[in-house]
Amino acid sequence: MNNSEKKTEKVMPIFESAYTYNAGIEHGMLSDFEPSTRILPKDYQVGERFKKLPVEIVFEKDVAVTLRDGVKIYVDIFRPATKEKIPVIIAWSPYGKSGGTAPKTTGLFDMLGLDNAMLSGLAKFEGPDPAYWCANGYAVCNPDPRGIAHSEGDISMIGTQEGRDCHDLIEWLAMQDWCNSKVAMSGTSYLAFSQWFTAAEQPPHLAAINPWEGLSDAYRDLVMKGGMPDLHFTKRLQVNHVGNGKREDVYAEALCYPLANNEVWEDKIVKFDKITVPAFVVASYSNTLHTTGTFRAWRKMASQEKWLRIHNTQEWPDYYEETNKEDLLRFFDHYLKGIDNGWRTTPRVRYAIHDFEGGDRINQIADQFPPKEINYQKYYLDGKSRSLKLDEISHEIPVVYDTESEHGLASFTIRFDKDTVMVGYPKAHLWVEAKGADDMDLFVNIQKLDKHGNHLQQFVVPNQGALMQDLTERGSSVLRYKGSSGRLRVSARHLDKELSTNEIPVHSFDRVEKLKADEIVEIEIDLLPIGIVFYEGEQLRFVISSKNDLGAIMPGTPGFVPENKGQHIIHTGGRHDSYIQLPIKTI
Repeated sequence: MNNSEKKTEKVMPIFESAYTYNAGIEHGMLSDFEPSTRILPKDYQVGERFKKLPVEIVFEKDVAVTLRDGVKIYVDIFRPATKEKIPVIIAWSPYGKSGGTAPKTTGLFDMLGLDNAMLSGLAKFEGPDPAYWCANGYAVCNPDPRGIAHSEGDISMIGTQEGRDCHDLIEWLAMQDWCNSKVAMSGTSYLAFSQWFTAAEQPPHLAAINPWEGLSDAYRDLVMKGGMPDLHFTKRLQVNHVGNGKREDVYAEALCYPLANNEVWEDKIVKFDKITVPAFVVASYSNTLHTTGTFRAWRKMASQEKWLRIHNTQEWPDYYEETNKEDLLRFFDHYLKGIDNGWRTTPRVRYAIHDFEGGDRINQIADQFPPKEINYQKYYLDGKSRSLKLDEISHEIPVVYDTESEHGLASFTIRFDKDTVMVGYPKAHLWVEAKGADDMDLFVNIQKLDKHGNHLQQFVVPNQGALMQDLTERGSSVLRYKGSSGRLRVSARHLDKELSTNEIPVHSFDRVEKLKADEIVEIEIDLLPIGIVFYEGEQLRFVISSKNDLGAIMPGTPGFVPENKGQHIIHTGGRHDSYIQLPIKTI
């Protein structure tokens, strides 16, 4: 397949029958359809393993909300028993509005070493807990989006339809007699990227958003990372599409429409210039699913009042940590209650620096990301010594590996003679060639080695036991941080010149350019942003591999298997000055 046209093609989304929904414990203790209003008294406990409620809560269950096209969805609303008008926080996702007590949620938290007792069980999976927010004068709305469970219509997955629907829900909530007309959104993962699409619709009563790690381009961040059809996690997400109608089959869309230049994928890219609402964005360097999309949204969104915090763990423990909830409360109190609490003096950027040795630095302050003190430095690949050097290499030495061998990789190292901090966006600039194939799937990784050459890694969830060691040895990349990574299918190497910068290459993914025999091509690969310190004597190892060494994103999901064959040749030196560019913080 060869397509050098950049124009957007008209294609239709693909819909299949939704998976069957049957209320019951599978979907949570409160999943039965029971339109009603009840009072949950102080100390109410939905189940013995969950937190008791600190205050009395009014629970409006299965409330019908009619969208602009007449489709009716159902929401659960939790609000404090008060006569004061209050703001409301929406948790938008297809995961089920009663999913906080579902075994798939509690079992996951158990596996990760998270205590289910830290939550009331009334929180949607990955969403704000009514126990905390109602006690602080907020309502929480857990919707079942269109097509999910008892809600009418067909399920759309990631895109403008969800944004329009949530727009309508926001405006409906703002008009309720208990609401002060201020509405916010919060949550991680799906509950984060749904916020980008909703904010781009500019609902008048959306007062603030809090995206806590979430992709912002379904093509580049989910289904075709680096131009490779990595679809296992997409299929896993779609299992949540349970209801009575149809569901959008994004997995099938990726197979039918493998290039990015069509309406289906254009609809799944956030319109960043339309996001103007105040935003408190939370990110990490280590989330191989969400990091790229979160930082892209942070850079490109038009909001003038936006804050970024980059943490050093994983999104779920970070989201529910008490100090971080209090931090978010200050943000929401300012924008939803008009409280002059000093939030505006909060540094615009707070970032972490990993050291992988127990000495991570968190809440480093800056006015921007990367910080102003960053200089981008090129480290040239030397094929002769297999090292990285600051000076250009005069001799041309190719490095060859067999993609079908057990190892199938090449690496280059540098030992630092002084403490070196890197914060920002790394990239690889390589000259490559294939022997015995017309394409290459390349995986690149920046690793930190100690003084003795051992690869340092870091668990980002509380459980570090034998099971977690096993699960993350060759997979579950969002749970164990092994260094900054990137990938590219070489036939998808064409850069979008309008979107690419010297720091961050952006591929158009609108054409396939296969390799010819003996052809050497120049490519650029973006790696996940980093915040890492290398102490004196420690080493950086840059790995180029024909294999997906990080494996799958989460346990239970197969990893992507590349289509490599023959030999890969990495050209270094002279006319083929391959290098990695790293963001070095001056001290």
